[in-house]
Amino acid sequence: MTQASRASLGTHRPRIAASAAAGAPLAWRALALALLVPVAGLAAAPVPAPTPDPDRIVFPATVSQGAMVIGKVPPGSTVRHGDRSLRVTGYGSVVFGVGRDAVSPARVEVVRPDGTTRTLEIAVTPRDWPIERVDGVPPKTVAPPPAIAERIRREQATVTAARAEDAARTDFTQAFIWPVKGRISGRFGNQRVYNGTPGSAHSGMDIAAPTGTPVLAPAAGVVTLVAPDFYLTGGTLLLDHGHGISSNFLHLSRIDVKVGDRVEQGQLLGAVGATGRATGPHLHWGMNWFDVRIDPLLVLEK
Repeated sequence: MTQASRASLGTHRPRIAASAAAGAPLAWRALALALLVPVAGLAAAPVPAPTPDPDRIVFPATVSQGAMVIGKVPPGSTVRHGDRSLRVTGYGSVVFGVGRDAVSPARVEVVRPDGTTRTLEIAVTPRDWPIERVDGVPPKTVAPPPAIAERIRREQATVTAARAEDAARTDFTQAFIWPVKGRISGRFGNQRVYNGTPGSAHSGMDIAAPTGTPVLAPAAGVVTLVAPDFYLTGGTLLLDHGHGISSNFLHLSRIDVKVGDRVEQGQLLGAVGATGRATGPHLHWGMNWFDVRIDPLLVLEK
């Protein structure tokens, strides 16, 4: 081979190498595209969405004293807890309350639409109930004279009647919000001692806030009772959330709604006060399932 020929070959080698280097990315692109093209007959089949089981019965395994319990049963079922039949929504939700002094287990009896029966036993976790001493309240609110005691009895009967409503509304399924922000000055269930005299357990949660602080609806509902001047509870308002679940707001300085009003979550209800048996401005927020008192703080945490 002549020197010219070798020189000629030498000048062509870089061109061949450059061409191969340029072709490599193209080859990888072609391979990647080929991998993206599904092979005939091997395309991935769509994954079907899970089908809800209409026969499922779902309740929590454990609840605390003072809890609001929401469960799921087959639509059209008959459900009982204690001596009460539970209203069942069209999609199978039920609710009930576990009282402050409830003992374990809480039994729920479910009869499905096909007639089969299942009894569930839900463990109830006990809680400690410290003693709260409340001094400085007016003595006549601790040991009222007979005429005042009769007035208190009538007012409490009015509240009990309002709590008996079993409306089909499902506002209780909302995530509840605080009706007012502030320091918790009294907790649900704690044993109260007024001016040294033992009283009943505290029926709700006290939230300390200045007089006039707006009180908002923690969940939607319908106003079932408005009383501006009850003897013990002062300005009193009941809001029904459906299925026997209700909220009560006590010691209000102002009430901005009337009986029959439909209110939405966050809507203004009234204002914090110190009316009735109160030593300072605060909101007493209580919750009930019919005549069973439940803890609003547990509902907020749910």
